Amino acid sequence: MIEIPVIRWGKPYESLEKADVVHFETGEVMARMHQANGGLVQMDMRKASKAREILKQFSCADLIKKCEKAADLFLNATLPIGNGTQTPEQFCEIQSATTGLPLNMARGNMSKNAFVLKHMGEILDALTRGLPLEILTRGYGMESRGVMVSYQASSPVLGLVLPSNSPGVHTLWLPAIPLQIGLVLKPGSSEPWTPYRMYEAFAAAGVPREAFSLYPGPHDVGNKVLETSQRAMIFGGTATVEKYAGDPRVQAHGPGFSKILIGDDMVDRWEEYLDVLVKSVLINGGRSCVNCSGIWASRHTEAIADAIAKQLGPITATPTTDPNAVLAAFTMAGAAEAMNSQIEEGVKSPAVTEMTAKYRNGDRLIRKERCDYLRPTVLHVSDLTDPMANTEYMFPFVSVVECPQKQMIGKIGTTLVGTAITADEAWISELVDARNIDRLNVGRIPTCSLNWLQPHEGNIIDFLFRTRAFQNSLPPAH
Repeated sequence: MIEIPVIRWGKPYESLEKADVVHFETGEVMARMHQANGGLVQMDMRKASKAREILKQFSCADLIKKCEKAADLFLNATLPIGNGTQTPEQFCEIQSATTGLPLNMARGNMSKNAFVLKHMGEILDALTRGLPLEILTRGYGMESRGVMVSYQASSPVLGLVLPSNSPGVHTLWLPAIPLQIGLVLKPGSSEPWTPYRMYEAFAAAGVPREAFSLYPGPHDVGNKVLETSQRAMIFGGTATVEKYAGDPRVQAHGPGFSKILIGDDMVDRWEEYLDVLVKSVLINGGRSCVNCSGIWASRHTEAIADAIAKQLGPITATPTTDPNAVLAAFTMAGAAEAMNSQIEEGVKSPAVTEMTAKYRNGDRLIRKERCDYLRPTVLHVSDLTDPMANTEYMFPFVSVVECPQKQMIGKIGTTLVGTAITADEAWISELVDARNIDRLNVGRIPTCSLNWLQPHEGNIIDFLFRTRAFQNSLPPAH
């Protein structure tokens, strides 16, 4: 039996309290996680400054090289996990077994995390706009333009309350280490695998273990990580985002409400873009904040919804070992049933038509003994004020909404990724100015197509460092 300890600044810690991590289908205990508590986190965070001090013994360039080495180890090596070891395939298998993700998605997310590590130098160069990284270490220096600048770390560590539903989100915190910022991780209860394997890959690549703490445990542990970290990230639903909206210390990542907007100049050619629409909805089982949950157009909306439904409607649940599996299981009791009930209530509106029903053989909700599945759902919404026009769920779900182009920007609400299928320069200019769209794609770009040289949801450099005025009259050191 794998036993996984708490990690306190690189030191394993065994607690009396343990929690089972179980197979989502069989209930078999796959591992036992030692449990931290809020008091332990509070006590350890008094030493948080040492994490940055230890990392600053290495240059940012050295740490980037260690990231490149860690990428290969994470992807290919047999690494320690608690009281045992784990091959890459065992990592994917146990992640799939405890989260309900198909194996192909586990492998895909593993490759995504390794890619970010491998290309960390290019990513940081892009995110800093070419700022010499030694300026972040020293705190001040000369830009390439010959201008004196100063940057101050806002926190010696980055605290994270991590989810269990999508291992791809771990790409967001990986840049902390080469920026010489320590990591305080509260792993998801059913997906501790990525943070622990990443920790071991970093350590095997030569990054000091003392820069890391990992605190599996109940909710009070996550609350204490957020409370005691000067900079932290949390992943959750709309309520989580709203709770931390006014807290500059916390970056809350929630639903994306990502959308595709089809311009009047392209809408008569919508069939040419059907592959972009379908991919944006379906990839990664619909579980990502960058999955498309809304497609907005001024006309042909019923035909667009029907064409998407024809492709997605027949899809059903298959075993996680199926190489073509596209649906992930819901392992939390009642979660899928609650979503299904909300959709059933929503489609009672005269403005809403479910387009997938006629292509689906069976019900949307598939009940299993220990888990459930939701099959893809495509709605046509003729009234843009209907609640189902702007709704998101954690499976392939999309509303195709009829809306005049001139109203779209004002009606779509907050949108993490907006893909605009248009060549209308005037409208593109309006979209560029739209503050409710975070990432903007123009043209044949799926919402799920990320460019790692661009910020994902706020630039981590801006989050972890602040600029300040700095003047120095002393002569340069020799």
